[in-house]
Amino acid sequence: MLSMHWVKKVNKLKWLTISQSIALFGGGFVFPFYVIFINEIGASFTEFRIAYALFALSSALVHKLIVDWSDKFCRKIFLLLNSWGTAILFLIFPIVTSIMQVYLLQVLLGVFGAMHKTSEKAMIADFTDNKKRGKHIGTYHGWIAIFSALAVIVGGYLIDLFTLNIIFYIGSIILFLSGLAIIKIEENSINRSN
Repeated sequence: MLSMHWVKKVNKLKWLTISQSIALFGGGFVFPFYVIFINEIGASFTEFRIAYALFALSSALVHKLIVDWSDKFCRKIFLLLNSWGTAILFLIFPIVTSIMQVYLLQVLLGVFGAMHKTSEKAMIADFTDNKKRGKHIGTYHGWIAIFSALAVIVGGYLIDLFTLNIIFYIGSIILFLSGLAIIKIEENSINRSN
């Protein structure tokens, strides 16, 4: 017989899966076409590499801080900050005119990315039990990978019909919607003060 505790955890994981599938669908609209965006503002591939390095470094530098805060407070808020923060940044990208502005946005995306990775992984651990953790994590990653792939396919069709800016706007709307799904996640704040 299934315990109510296990059922509650599965429901929590369901909302995490839905919210992150939507988030990766929104990100998947934009990220495959990012090199085209960099090229359109006149940046070189070297500058693209620097932009990506700034993303990775800013993410690496804030992971420890976010881990401490997510353990102390709440993980859901960091997923929400990532979705809505990235949605706002996607609205800014179409008005960017210089590589320095891209660099600043990349640093901010790195911070938001660290919020996402840390909180997502910790929530998956919180919402799964040791015995079936692998199964649940596999199912979770399977769904988000499907939505990410669909975003690339749909985005590829839409970029032929519209401008690159429209892709950023659509990605922003989808990321905002993922935040609404994040709000549905019920998170316990057990052992957060230890």
